[in-house]
Amino acid sequence: MRWQSILWFILLMALAPQGQADRLKAFRQDRFGMFIHWGVYAIPARGEWVMHNEQIPIEEYEKFKTQFDPQRFDANKVVALAKAAGMKYIIITSKHHDGFCMFDSALTDYTGMHTPARRDFIREMAKACRAQRMKLGFYYSLMDWHHPNYNYRKRPDYPTDWNKYVAYMKGQLRELCTKYGRVYAIWFDGGWDKTPQEWHSQELVEMIRSLQPGILVNDRSGYDGDFSTPEQTVPGAATGEGRAFESCITMNDNWGYNASDTHFKSATDLIRLLVDIASKGGNLLLNVGPKADGAIQPESVDRLQTVGRWMKRNGASIYGTEAGPFHALPFGRSTVKGNRLYLHIFDWPRGSLVLDGLKNRVRSARFLANRQAIPFQQEKDRVEFVLPPAIPDPADTVLAVEVEGKPSADSAVRPQPDGSLILPAMYAAVHGQAARYQASPDSIGYWTDAKDWISWDIAPARAGAYDVEITYACAEGTGDSEYEVRAGSRQVTGKVRETGGWDRFVSERPGRLRLASGPQTFSLRPLAMPGYAVMNLQRIRLIPR
Repeated sequence: MRWQSILWFILLMALAPQGQADRLKAFRQDRFGMFIHWGVYAIPARGEWVMHNEQIPIEEYEKFKTQFDPQRFDANKVVALAKAAGMKYIIITSKHHDGFCMFDSALTDYTGMHTPARRDFIREMAKACRAQRMKLGFYYSLMDWHHPNYNYRKRPDYPTDWNKYVAYMKGQLRELCTKYGRVYAIWFDGGWDKTPQEWHSQELVEMIRSLQPGILVNDRSGYDGDFSTPEQTVPGAATGEGRAFESCITMNDNWGYNASDTHFKSATDLIRLLVDIASKGGNLLLNVGPKADGAIQPESVDRLQTVGRWMKRNGASIYGTEAGPFHALPFGRSTVKGNRLYLHIFDWPRGSLVLDGLKNRVRSARFLANRQAIPFQQEKDRVEFVLPPAIPDPADTVLAVEVEGKPSADSAVRPQPDGSLILPAMYAAVHGQAARYQASPDSIGYWTDAKDWISWDIAPARAGAYDVEITYACAEGTGDSEYEVRAGSRQVTGKVRETGGWDRFVSERPGRLRLASGPQTFSLRPLAMPGYAVMNLQRIRLIPR
């Protein structure tokens, strides 16, 4: 009825934050969410791209619909698991590329309501999220391998009406934004297949925001996204309060359930991944892929529960924090909230932890988890914290440091005890459009544009000659790129050789470079790229002679 629609709109206007700044303030406060990839592709159990990868005809793939009856799916348990892990929001696939809808759509019978289950899984998730005060958003694939007007095989003789498909998308997005209460985000995917103009992206986004004021929309439609979505990667340097980002990452190697994929990241890896992303001002959207029966794999459950126990003790160092002022810490990462600097200690030092470059006076230092006070000494921008010999938390011990004013630092890479400087990929500033940091393998990868270059701020303790050691990987068929490393007016050149794969790293010493003492910029630039990529760069080490 019309009066119900009016009341619905008034309620949304009253509850929803207005403007991008407000939307992103809540988004940055949350920091940690659950991604759920689930659909009929869980039945063959070979990942969410199985229809495309194995070229399964539509009529054959449709048969999975008749087998989909996930008796073990319990939305309340899924939401409870996300809360136990310390997650603040959930994004679930409403429709993936295969076109199967996990919600009750009036526009197609290719939905969960037309399976033996006869269930609207999105409605179940919305109800559970409301009951447990969890934010819920919907992944929606723009591309659709099933819809008759999409023609995803791109057959020239296949009759299609693109306007009908656009109307189908608009209709389904309208359903998602009006049938399930308050929606946290619409998470588009598949936008690479066509242009924003062909998708009618502006119309889609404007319609979504008119129906759900305050909703977040990601960047994958190509129009006016609130945040960027690096996939399976983490930016190499902090973004501060600039462009918001959310790294979406799997626990193993697949988004949708794959029975043969047992390559799960450890709980320690996941904790450090979350910390790394928060230290750069971003969010982590961590994926689970339920099985065909609806159960989440025990490996995922165990890891999420372990992460949750860590978050219960240390969540203050993640939620609502800003990027840390240090781009390079030899022992771990840093985050900031108000006048508190959180030092995340991954590698436990012997006796004391030395922090160089802090511009603030320290007032106090305590372990966040147990409030144990930690003695310290400070001389100008150098602080030494006296730590106990035993490691309180091997995954990440958080030291909460109260300082005068907002924490700030000189973030230049400083020498190791032997005088060498280690320049890891994760701390590099990337200049360009293609190259970016990737967490697995840990490197600057996707380096497909020879105009892209990278740099670090460094602060050698003494002037003199340093051997340059570069650790990189390069797949077959794309070797022989030439590069230059430079500090000031001095440079060394080298040549990339094939190493047998993008994850097969080797270390080489192309030459020796004289460095001045004190702050300066060290850079690596390609000179020639005869193949399709430069290299995967893991690190550079400068070794004093």
